[in-house]
Amino acid sequence: MLISEVSFNEARPIDSYGPGFFRIDGKVLRGPVLVTPWGAALWAGPEDAAPVLALLGRIDVLFLGMGAEIAHAPAGFRATLEEAGIGVEVMNSPAACRTYNVLISEGRRVAAALLPV
Repeated sequence: MLISEVSFNEARPIDSYGPGFFRIDGKVLRGPVLVTPWGAALWAGPEDAAPVLALLGRIDVLFLGMGAEIAHAPAGFRATLEEAGIGVEVMNSPAACRTYNVLISEGRRVAAALLPV
C-alpha cells in the first residue's frame, strides 16, 4: 500500500472541530464560520448569504455544514446562491469539514460554511 502525505499547498485546511469551535490553519474560531482556501472568518449563519455571494467567481461549490445533524438549508439561502451560480451541498458539519479538506487538497474551488457541533 502506498501512503502519501496530503498537501494543501497554499490552502487553509480545517484542522479540527469541537463543541462550539473550529480550528482552521492553527487558529481557533468560536461559532459559525465561513472557510475558503485563502482564509476563514466568523459568519452570521444561513440567514446571511452576502459573504458567500462575495465569493462568486472564486468558488464553484459551497459545503453547508448544519451542525451535528443534517438539516435542510433555508430555502431562501439556497435559492439565492444557486441563482448566482454557486452550488450548495448540505451535510452535517463533520462531513463538510472532511469533504472540504479533500477537495482543497485537489485544488478545487470550494468553500465551507459551518455551524458548530
